[in-house]
Amino acid sequence: MKNIDILGRRNVRDIVKKVIIYATLMFFAGLLLVPFVWMISASLRLDRDVFTVPVQWIPRNPIWTNYVNIWTRIPLLVFIGNTIRLTAIVTLLQLLTSSFAAYAFSKLKFPGKNILFLAYVGTIAVPWHVFMVPQFIMLRSLGLFDTHMAIIILQAFTAFGVFLMKQFYDSVPTELIEAARIDGMSEYMIWRKIMLPLSKPALATLTIFTFVFVWNDFLGPRLYLVNTQLHTVQLGIRNFIGQFSTEFGLVMAVAVVSLIPVLIVFLALQKFFVQGIATSGMKG
Repeated sequence: MKNIDILGRRNVRDIVKKVIIYATLMFFAGLLLVPFVWMISASLRLDRDVFTVPVQWIPRNPIWTNYVNIWTRIPLLVFIGNTIRLTAIVTLLQLLTSSFAAYAFSKLKFPGKNILFLAYVGTIAVPWHVFMVPQFIMLRSLGLFDTHMAIIILQAFTAFGVFLMKQFYDSVPTELIEAARIDGMSEYMIWRKIMLPLSKPALATLTIFTFVFVWNDFLGPRLYLVNTQLHTVQLGIRNFIGQFSTEFGLVMAVAVVSLIPVLIVFLALQKFFVQGIATSGMKG
């Protein structure tokens, strides 16, 4: 009877702990969602009602025309098309270059590999603002100013992506690679037929990070893109912010629309994203 009582008490304590943990997590998750709820609510109000106190989370008279006006006030469709094109190209290039370089650093042997890897990854600690001006001068001298190619070249390579992919590749048994080499497969074939299929979680993780960064990037397009027809969504939002007034309702409406692609990509890759975060730090 005592053992049964002890087991019963332990079960009750475990249940209470789980309830407390889940309740705490739900509370903080709710806090994180508050700004997004406010953004959606503000997108359905007039400018004068956006910052009313107390906050009206559910507008009494929703202004659905805000979502119509954002398409007529600015060429939003052009901006979204530019952003999708840039994001897709940069994401694909980062997946290609990062996975390819990570395979070399992880599974190939060549002189100075460790020093080169540390030097390359060390650039993560250098803020972009440090070399922003020399980079701008170089791209302008190449005739790439006010072109999408400037943004693509800047973001096609990333030390973070190489580091993330290498951590995952290190968990792949070296014996598998050696067996493939004995079978006569070249390094390119090993990378394409073995490493890439095995690294779907890491690729999905890098896809999400890259997609979100490029989609939300403001400073890069702001520096290099002058022609309105080349602008991205983030620069388009700037059109509703004037010198003396800001149309907050329209700004929030554009922000909600620009959030949808990011949300779709994250939800589509969420399963692989969680798995990639869990496995990319493991050592084989």
